[in-house]
Amino acid sequence: MAQAMKIAIVDDEQDMRQSISQWLSLSGFETETFPSAEDALKVIGQDYPGVIISDIKMPGIDGMGFLKKLMSLDSSLPVIMITGHGDVPMAVEAMRVGAFDFLEKPFNPDQLTNLAKKATHKRRLAMDARALRRELSDGSTIMKKLIGASPVMSRLREDIL
Repeated sequence: MAQAMKIAIVDDEQDMRQSISQWLSLSGFETETFPSAEDALKVIGQDYPGVIISDIKMPGIDGMGFLKKLMSLDSSLPVIMITGHGDVPMAVEAMRVGAFDFLEKPFNPDQLTNLAKKATHKRRLAMDARALRRELSDGSTIMKKLIGASPVMSRLREDIL
């Protein structure tokens, strides 16, 4: 179940993508970068093994539109929104839609690292719970652990199925 957590960085500014990626890589995270929400959506799906850091102001699908699409794919996906043009109503709207957190540029890299740690922990818990639900729903994992052929064990197997 333990799968490496990734951080997808989505920003139309190459320098910003590279600096965030470099900082998080030095902090021990596996990163991948995308210049647009459209490019990221080709890779990010319901079971994406990680979290998203996205700029709000981007050409094409902007950060809020991207956030809404991500939440419709997987509402447990942590998305950290960043912007150089932040205001309180925008931050409130992002959080209402489902953002994990909201940062204004320029931000402290250590603050971003701490948020990334919290977000990846949350994502790992959600992915583990999802995997356990899948295992339990098919019943095969439990059946493999039930040993014996007595009438009691046979009834137990029937009750489980």
